[in-house]
Amino acid sequence: MLTLAAADLKHSIASWRLWTLLGWLEIRQRYARSRVGPFWLTISMGVIITSIGVVYGTLFGQNLSDYLPYLAASLVSWSMFASTVTEGSQAYINNAAYIRQVSTPKLIYVLQVTWRNLIILAHNFVIVIALLAIFGVKRWDTLPLFVPALFVLALNGTWIAMLAGLLSARFRDLPQIVAAFMQVAFYVTPIMYKPEALTRFSFIVDLNPLAYLLDVVRKPLLGEVPSLTAWCVAVGLAVVGWLFALAFTNRYLKRIAYWV
Repeated sequence: MLTLAAADLKHSIASWRLWTLLGWLEIRQRYARSRVGPFWLTISMGVIITSIGVVYGTLFGQNLSDYLPYLAASLVSWSMFASTVTEGSQAYINNAAYIRQVSTPKLIYVLQVTWRNLIILAHNFVIVIALLAIFGVKRWDTLPLFVPALFVLALNGTWIAMLAGLLSARFRDLPQIVAAFMQVAFYVTPIMYKPEALTRFSFIVDLNPLAYLLDVVRKPLLGEVPSLTAWCVAVGLAVVGWLFALAFTNRYLKRIAYWV
């Protein structure tokens, strides 16, 4: 049933040298001749976290020693996820020349997007480390949970990017819709505010799968163990999403070269 998509995914993973190199070169080209290089990403993210943290922390009456690490972990994780989805929607469109001229597995262009945003996350994660060093690590035993949580977050971002990229190759207005949707999702997901702040409207968080995805990544860094519900939602979303994305890719994979 998923023979074609599974084979393409297998060949794409086997070609890891290609998509990791392409992802890294794209970042280097973006910051060519810059003395600071990709760390401009870290600087800009640091400015955003500091300004939002001070303003919203004051408005919400939050203790900055708790709020700043929370905001940093949230924004850095969300930035990676949202960028993977929005850039993934143009993965095939931006590589149309390669797709039309070179016989390569198609999913390498989606994996390239995920890898590139993981590199950016690594640069931005310096901010989280700095804030944890300043305000202290609450629990060291929860930190290792961040690694599998990040893997699950990346898996979910990748399968959504697979679907968005495939549909965007066919319907060119979709990337703008995806970008608008992610902007709306940013505001209804507890990123700048904590879930408990929504007292009367707590259902917005309870019914938002993105809130659970962020929880499994964010809580280990803040000295908390993610709930079993959060893990079940995050892992279940990844399993179901990948099966659906592979089934969809299996049906339309051969049409990508004609659509782009």
